Amino acid sequence: MTVAAVIEQQGKYLLIEETPRGDTLKLNQPAGHLEAKESIIQACQREVLEETGYSFQPEVLTGIYHWTCTENGITYVRFTFAGQIIDFDPTRELDTGIVRASWFDIDEIRARQTSHRTPLVMRCIEDYLTGKHYPLDIFKYYS
Repeated sequence: MTVAAVIEQQGKYLLIEETPRGDTLKLNQPAGHLEAKESIIQACQREVLEETGYSFQPEVLTGIYHWTCTENGITYVRFTFAGQIIDFDPTRELDTGIVRASWFDIDEIRARQTSHRTPLVMRCIEDYLTGKHYPLDIFKYYS
């Protein structure tokens, strides 16, 4: 299970440029895996912070996505959230493999689709743009 964040400010989206498995530079939303004893929402907040240096407050779920990677055969279920940035730590060291976090407008993102880490990058943004969102209270967390 993975989480991701669509973060938009003034028409630009916060994305990461990364080198997964040491290969070529890829573009992705801040995203990652759920850890033990962590809610899905906490996982999203943690991943955004670790990969961008930004503190993120999820406000809505934009979608749940099911995708199988043709390269490795692994099937992923991704919960994608939208929300607001609430703080930034420019001195924070980013996760291994993250080259930088940058803001891109929609045309730049569309122009770089061949470098997207997965087809979910564009799908999640498109769903956000069409107003798809669901309340966070659908999540129930029991530790």
